Amino acid sequence: MLKAAPFQFADFPLLPPGFAASLGATVVVAPHPDDESLGCGGLLALLRQAGQPVSTVLVSDGTMSHPNSRRFPPPARQALRAAELRDALLILGVDSQSTLHLNLPDGGVPTTGAAGFAAAVARLREHLTAQRPQTVLVPWRRDPHPDHRATSQLVGAACAGLPTPPRVVEYVVWAWERAAAAELPQPGEVRGWRLDITPVLDVKQQAIAAHRSQLTAVIDDDPTGFQLSAAMLAHFAQPFEVYLEAAESSPR
Repeated sequence: MLKAAPFQFADFPLLPPGFAASLGATVVVAPHPDDESLGCGGLLALLRQAGQPVSTVLVSDGTMSHPNSRRFPPPARQALRAAELRDALLILGVDSQSTLHLNLPDGGVPTTGAAGFAAAVARLREHLTAQRPQTVLVPWRRDPHPDHRATSQLVGAACAGLPTPPRVVEYVVWAWERAAAAELPQPGEVRGWRLDITPVLDVKQQAIAAHRSQLTAVIDDDPTGFQLSAAMLAHFAQPFEVYLEAAESSPR
């Protein structure tokens, strides 16, 4: 019996850089500082080059990457990562002044029905109402990190309460490496596409590098602290990004 071919994001059709402009005004929702650059930094840069407005929602406080640091206690870690996010957005051409900080606990972003979920949904819905985006970017619904899954649920609930729900486009972060078979897109569930980001690949790499605490020993007193591996970063050095939409949606 033949085995099914392994799932490959790289098998999705490749769309040209100019396609980015068709997404219109966009809000990117990032569970942590750096997800915006890793998952969709190229798209954000292309949107801004096309003159489309982009704003950001940061869901968590970003403090759990180095939980045992004494030199950088939680308020200092949060401030450092927020500053890195501002630097990355500046590189991508995105105005950080309108960023919504939900300040939910890193590693504990609430899921549907949990304490704090309804309040976070209300704040996010209010922000989306004010921004009126045509498109919302959010992590893949089963991206293998609990905060990414919770973020998808927050966005789904917030958009469901809008008079005219925006187009929801999902981006990939941890599913590149850690997804089990059940966490990957299933047949008929979504339509996937890749965006050629060759013209802004260097810009994306600069934005990723702005998140120094996740790449270097800026926080050097927590030997258990998190750093992005070279293998993980290699996925985001490719000249394309991967996006997923519900099966009833498709690139326009």
